[in-house]
Amino acid sequence: MTTEAANIASLLSKAREALEHYHDVRVDDDGALTFRHADVPCAVQAMQLAEGLIVLSLTCVVAWDLPDEPALAVSASERAGQGLFGTLGVVHTDRGMDVTLRYAFPADGLTAPALGTLLMLVVSTASQLRGELLGTDSGRSAASGPHK
Repeated sequence: MTTEAANIASLLSKAREALEHYHDVRVDDDGALTFRHADVPCAVQAMQLAEGLIVLSLTCVVAWDLPDEPALAVSASERAGQGLFGTLGVVHTDRGMDVTLRYAFPADGLTAPALGTLLMLVVSTASQLRGELLGTDSGRSAASGPHK
């Protein structure tokens, strides 16, 4: 195993350890971690961008097949500007509108508890946003503490 592959595997292992305090985590064939926070599916991947710079990338699928209405897109765009953790994406498809929240950050050197806190900030934001877009409060209760 190359040093890059070993570093990536080690960081993903630490991310898995951190997330397992809150969720059931699966390891996909490609090494990505997948889990659900409330009704939001999430995936964590790792990559080395440069020597000594390993980045974790978290993608949460906030909502899919939403009505492709301008007011909803504007609302999602306004909400995207309010977040500190992540970039909100809106994709228009044949079935409507899909919304994702993505956050990438250098994670090497973070302890598992710190990594877990940072990841949960992002996924809790995704769940809260899902509740707002769908007119439910499912995100609020899901963000209240550890679950399994």
